[in-house]
Amino acid sequence: MGSRSLLARLPALILATFVTAVASHADGADPVRPNILLILSDDHSYPYLGCYGDPVVKTPNLDRFASEGMKFERAFTSAPQCVLSRAAILTGRSPVACRISRFNSPLPPDVVTLPEILRKDAGYFTGVCRRSFHLDGSTGKGASDLTKELYESHKMQTWDRRVDYLDRNSPPAMTVPKVNEFLDKLPAGKPFFLWVNFNDPHHPWDAGAIAKPYDPSKIKLPVSLPDLSGVRADLARYLGEIARMDGEFQSVLDQLSKRNLLDNTIVVFMGDNGMAFPHGKGSLYDPGLNVPLLIRWPGRIKPGGSSQTLISGEDITPTLLDAAGCKSLPEMTGRSFLALLTGGNYEARKFLFGQRGVHGSATFDETTKASGYDLGRCVRSDRYKLIYNCTPNQVYAPVDSAGDPGWKQMVAANAEGKLATEFSKAYFSNPRPIYELYDLEKDPGELENLAGRKETRDVEMSLKRALHEKMIVDYDYLPLPLK
Repeated sequence: MGSRSLLARLPALILATFVTAVASHADGADPVRPNILLILSDDHSYPYLGCYGDPVVKTPNLDRFASEGMKFERAFTSAPQCVLSRAAILTGRSPVACRISRFNSPLPPDVVTLPEILRKDAGYFTGVCRRSFHLDGSTGKGASDLTKELYESHKMQTWDRRVDYLDRNSPPAMTVPKVNEFLDKLPAGKPFFLWVNFNDPHHPWDAGAIAKPYDPSKIKLPVSLPDLSGVRADLARYLGEIARMDGEFQSVLDQLSKRNLLDNTIVVFMGDNGMAFPHGKGSLYDPGLNVPLLIRWPGRIKPGGSSQTLISGEDITPTLLDAAGCKSLPEMTGRSFLALLTGGNYEARKFLFGQRGVHGSATFDETTKASGYDLGRCVRSDRYKLIYNCTPNQVYAPVDSAGDPGWKQMVAANAEGKLATEFSKAYFSNPRPIYELYDLEKDPGELENLAGRKETRDVEMSLKRALHEKMIVDYDYLPLPLK
């Protein structure tokens, strides 16, 4: 072909290239759109990974993964319970705004989720796999026949319509088969979104999770817990499950690697809420809300990054939508931090919020403790946290682990007058204070309540105003903190 002939055809070639690109974008085959893999560990508190500096737990795979992307030191879920927290992560809205206030509530059908937007607006093939993802109503062990019947008659279980691939509750041995089953179904040319849910390190903790269990005497205790042999033994078993989960995490990445999918995949690893220890899961203290968050996106996120920026669970969906070229919904209160991930300008949050709702499937009676029924809200700034307890007369007990050696020893030590004053006051005061205010720089264990003190009056009022606004915006059903 001569140069004159080529020049004559050049406009047509440019037009054809443009049309092909537009068509490719329309059918979801645009290579710019990344695949998205969201992996949630269960009841996993910060800082329990090697990359965060824990001296005992061995997590070489997650440590390597963290070095290849960005790790966040101050990521907080929107609730200290699985169902409420996951609702926020997958919708970009608070649990209250999603109308998720009970542990076994199905997500209302009009509340739109991340995979639905990705599928509708960007042509993604979407899926959920492994352990219960918690957002379609509890119909397993503990759910009554009446509850199951009502979910069915009112057509309240909606996730088979929200995603293309749905695996409701497979055991750990099925992680690799289910991931591969999803990938086998992936249509050619489509990007994918896959949400993988791990069991570990959920209670009860398996003493045989790893071949050589950790020595309890070597455990680094959080400042919020007393140094008791039972507490150390519980933590050793907990860390064993995290080490086991590290291998499961790598097995998922290996499946994508075998298919040459990792280079164009954003991988997000996050805890769904904190550990089931006193001051952890089911509480609004940092061990209940502060979780690991690691994100890798080859070519877009600079390796080795670390951030102290406040990140909310509500921010995950807007960020992933932004990365996929999709718009967030107006009702989303989460904020995209894609610019932070990719080296751009990002205005950090001033406040984070947390919501505590009903936990478990048991009915309420005179023996119910705070582990099952405790309503509260919190707001956190860079330095301070305000907790608003709306059911202060509920006797405190930790979620899931009240029958374990650690809590039993704490109860006994308190009864015998042998528990240090700060722990006795923090765990066994009854009624509990309606307001709790903590200086997190001076008191990271959240043991010295500053609420009501003259010297922190302005800080307390500022946080109450922020919480008041959040509760109004969310149409919260609890009494407002201010008149």
